[in-house]
Amino acid sequence: MSDFVQILDSIEGRVEKLFDVINNLKKNSDVLKEELNNAKNLIEKQSQEIEQLKSDNKSLKMATSLLGSDENKRDTKLKINSLIREIDYCIAQLSD
Repeated sequence: MSDFVQILDSIEGRVEKLFDVINNLKKNSDVLKEELNNAKNLIEKQSQEIEQLKSDNKSLKMATSLLGSDENKRDTKLKINSLIREIDYCIAQLSD
């Protein structure tokens, strides 16, 4: 009978250790999920910042070319022509 009690105590101890391991893994999982969410938020913010910087860079290039820079004159002319075509299209739509 005492062997049975010892075996039962041993099993009980192992089960308690397993529960401790499970609880630690759950805590670790929660921490990792939080870190992942923080990383996703950071990536999203950085992506938005990159898009804003690209837009600012494009605007600065346009402004520089309008100020007389030889580097981007072709791009500026193409953009102006594109804008003129859009305006002409809008006027044609309004006149119909």
